[in-house]
Amino acid sequence: MQPLNVILLQSDAGVAQSLVSALSRSFRSVQQAHSLGDVRASIAKQRARVAILDMETASLTDVEHLSHEFPGACIVCTHRCADEEMWTAALNAGASDVFPSWDTPGIVRAALGNTSNSHSAAA
Repeated sequence: MQPLNVILLQSDAGVAQSLVSALSRSFRSVQQAHSLGDVRASIAKQRARVAILDMETASLTDVEHLSHEFPGACIVCTHRCADEEMWTAALNAGASDVFPSWDTPGIVRAALGNTSNSHSAAA
């Protein structure tokens, strides 16, 4: 069953392609965004329930604003470096989970597992 739409904002083209491929198996629609404005528009217009944001492209303030604007959306943040302090800050800003960019299986599990508006920490 593919019940939800996903929007992906990722700075690394290779990581983005890998995530699109993996997410497409579990979600009805996976769209790549080119900007935070694209993310907002997709959540609002296409009713995307999951946003996967690269922390090198989106700031903590962006995560916080998206979390407040779209309280029903699951926000999964990624980063190429394991930085517990930044990850904790992302969770505090409203992210549902945070993963290294290369952890495709973890990102997919988080997107699938957090679509019911629950917030959990992962590392």
